[in-house]
Amino acid sequence: MDERQLDARDLVCPLPVLKARKALQDMPPGAVLEVLATDPAAPIDFAVFCETNGHLLSTTTVDEVIVFRIEKAR
Repeated sequence: MDERQLDARDLVCPLPVLKARKALQDMPPGAVLEVLATDPAAPIDFAVFCETNGHLLSTTTVDEVIVFRIEKAR
């Protein structure tokens, strides 16, 4: 399984989502992208983004870093 990580910590809206979109373009369908973010608006942005661009597998917070796991749409 293709799985990658994107470090978007310290970036503010809309940069984390834009960088995730670019990273997902280079990944095959079904691959998983893990995004690390610190922007408090990121959960809202990624929820909207994933409605059309992938499947949000999980969202967790570890030491003030929000971790999104996104499966690229098939």
